[in-house]
Amino acid sequence: MKRRERDPTQIAPAGPPVDESRAFWLEAFRDYLALESGNSPHTVDNYGRDIRRTITFLLSRGIRDPSRVDPGILREFIFHLKDLGLAPASIRRQISALRGYFRFLVGEGHLVRDPSVQLETPKAWRKLPSVLTVAEVEALLAAPDPEEALAWRDRAMLEVAYGTGVRVSELVGLTVNDLLLDEGLVRVFGKGSKERLVPIGRRAIGAASIYARDLRPRLDRGHGERRFFLNARGRPLSRVGAWGIIRKCARRSGIQKRVTPHTLRHTFATHLLEGGADLRAVQEMLGHADLSTTQLYTHVDRDYLKTEHKRFHPRA
Repeated sequence: MKRRERDPTQIAPAGPPVDESRAFWLEAFRDYLALESGNSPHTVDNYGRDIRRTITFLLSRGIRDPSRVDPGILREFIFHLKDLGLAPASIRRQISALRGYFRFLVGEGHLVRDPSVQLETPKAWRKLPSVLTVAEVEALLAAPDPEEALAWRDRAMLEVAYGTGVRVSELVGLTVNDLLLDEGLVRVFGKGSKERLVPIGRRAIGAASIYARDLRPRLDRGHGERRFFLNARGRPLSRVGAWGIIRKCARRSGIQKRVTPHTLRHTFATHLLEGGADLRAVQEMLGHADLSTTQLYTHVDRDYLKTEHKRFHPRA
């Protein structure tokens, strides 16, 4: 029986095994929250879930007790949550839980130093990651090797990701019925299963059509669950699979920046705004509930405008 592909970006809410929970004093922390700090059951459950998520991440990095946690690994964890698309409010609660947890460990004498004291909240570091230039995007989209068996799958995935700006979870969740290629649209189910329609360009339509016609039928062996993007075994492509494809193509294309699925989403939005797109239209395509989230991209646009002004204006 083939092993199912594990997705390390899914930091399981079920939590770590019992022995690791003991090593991290998880139950003692819950008792402290409930009995000594007088928190509500709801807060105890939320903080407990946040710390279990943290412990599972630490275990995936080979850290099996809190004495080995340093500020660097905590920052990596927080940025990992940001890459996964968690809302700033959720990340702020996660940071609050971490601070309370490590204060508890220091207070109980389990730790000498608190590694969470230097953690910044989302407001302090709410800065967009690097955005690809048009030339870098072209190089990335051309990176899949035509000689490789899955080249058209990879090309279609990259084209759709950049062409629609969808989140990675939305990308791998697309079904064959969600790509309305004849209409030039992609139906996306975002957070809270909210549906939106995003236009798709001719190049993405072309790559997706070739993949759907020539390659996907050969990959699908009855286990594809109607998902559009499949892995080599004919099962739905996972988020980690999508990350791996993008990383591989970024390396192959010679791009020096860190490129993730979220980089393509940011690049999609920035390129639209640089081209003069209406902010509310971009908000709709990205699936942002709050316009202020979309307005973050205008800062990138302003930097671009300043650069162009400095380069070309005679009095700059």
